[in-house]
Amino acid sequence: MKFQDIELPLGSNSPKHMIPKVTFLAILAILILAITPVCYPLFSYSSLLKVNKYKHPSSANDGPEDLPSTSVERCDIFTGEWVPNPKAPYYTNKTCWAIHEHQNCMKYGRPDSEFMKWRWKPNECELPIFNPFQFLEIVKGKSMAFVGDSVGRNQMQSMICLLSRVEWPIDVSYTTDEYFKRWKYPSYNFTMATFWTPHLVRTKMADSNGPSHTGLFNLYLDEFDEKWTTQIEEFDYVILDGGHWFFRPMVFYEKQKIVGCHYCLLENVPDLTMFYGYRKAFRTAFKAINSLENFKGVIFLRTFAPSHFENGIWNQGGNCVRTKPFRSSETQLEGTNLELYMIQLEEFKIAEKEARKKGLKFKLLDTTQAMLLRPDGHPSRYGHWPHENVTLYNDCVHWCLPGPIDTWSDFLLEMLKMEGMRSATS
Repeated sequence: MKFQDIELPLGSNSPKHMIPKVTFLAILAILILAITPVCYPLFSYSSLLKVNKYKHPSSANDGPEDLPSTSVERCDIFTGEWVPNPKAPYYTNKTCWAIHEHQNCMKYGRPDSEFMKWRWKPNECELPIFNPFQFLEIVKGKSMAFVGDSVGRNQMQSMICLLSRVEWPIDVSYTTDEYFKRWKYPSYNFTMATFWTPHLVRTKMADSNGPSHTGLFNLYLDEFDEKWTTQIEEFDYVILDGGHWFFRPMVFYEKQKIVGCHYCLLENVPDLTMFYGYRKAFRTAFKAINSLENFKGVIFLRTFAPSHFENGIWNQGGNCVRTKPFRSSETQLEGTNLELYMIQLEEFKIAEKEARKKGLKFKLLDTTQAMLLRPDGHPSRYGHWPHENVTLYNDCVHWCLPGPIDTWSDFLLEMLKMEGMRSATS
């Protein structure tokens, strides 16, 4: 039988020497069905590589060109364990001049060094070690303020040491006051500043001695501390913290009147506990930020980093002599530490909701769980010479440099990278 003898239902105008269209379409459909299963796995695997690329561990020596640019899977980088890192530390007390004397543990004779050789490993992914080249590329032409107490200053000094592999900053401070320092990285036009405000609100020392010989402070809980609130509007990033100064005796004022106190031992003044003042102080600090008309930066709340005094409180013989981290199964956040942490989260959530209306971004730099597991990271008695008369003889509040506080820069860089990706894809 010849093809041209077949009667076709396509009309009388079809060429007689041409393969019928129906037959051609049928053959084409068969070819498509046969090829698709072969091509689809290749497409699927390629997509999978792009999604999971970010989850591979990054080297601390990766350059700016290695910054991931694809979508990422969400991962809780703040829940995990400390694992050995024999490559650490990435600077020493001899290579970094920015280390505060009281955190220069090796200078003052700390005999062990293993506390410097750990890294944070999230349960669900990898957290890359801080890459100073990547960080400075991301923050080029920008500015970052550390607002809070001496642990916040401890964090900034850690970052200066980590960045020293690329460049040292120059002092561009407006004042000689060591509590308000500004540092600039000329090659990157990046400025870091620290603003001392241990109570976050307007504060006045009422008695340098006080009931516990650590001072008595008047806190004006509804008043901004203008030493920082009038200065941060120009900054691109603000890292806010506060905590340990609220353990000291305080008198609380609202609307210029005494409303209560914390361990003030004043007659007819109710003890409202430190938690009352802590909550109101953060609420006022967040209100100050949200009231700034021209602020367009990103706010990071760095959560409370617990101290590790054992066998006594800080001024009654307490000390921290452990030499390795806890596992997460060996301790838990509880008591006062848990209450302070929860207050921060609650006030942060309220402030973030308000900030969102103005287009501002609030981020949680949640260091609490990681630092709870590091009783070995404090100076203890190795922040001064034995004969020196210092207020905090056994320091279990601040962190040795190098030490676990360097991981806060790992967290921060990861958050900046993720924020950059979200901005690029939005």
